[in-house]
Amino acid sequence: MGNRFEGRGNLGNDPVLKFVEVAGGEKRAVCELRVYFDRQVKDGDNWKEQGGFWLNVSYWGKRGEQAGKLLVKGCRVSVVGMLVQESWADKETGEEKSRLVLEADSVDLDLLRVESVRFVEKQAA
Repeated sequence: MGNRFEGRGNLGNDPVLKFVEVAGGEKRAVCELRVYFDRQVKDGDNWKEQGGFWLNVSYWGKRGEQAGKLLVKGCRVSVVGMLVQESWADKETGEEKSRLVLEADSVDLDLLRVESVRFVEKQAA
């Protein structure tokens, strides 16, 4: 059974763009993001943070490649995707480790924090 996560938060550091080998020897782009998803609640006329959490985000393919080129630390983003449990053995101790990762379907900028936009010629998706 699948799950869906939608959240808005800030990038905690610059994205890391990698090209990894997948099945069949093909190389695919993956953009790794570290996002702090905050919880804002209305407090009279103002908003107040009521806790939040950090989550690693993986964004694959051409869109991930663009995210890696355009986004920077501090960007406010909206992310939609599926939560996935990753597991591995620690290289030094052999201890089993795991973490929750968000595999993003989309990552969008919060337009309230964008000063300008420049479009490129339309390309095939």
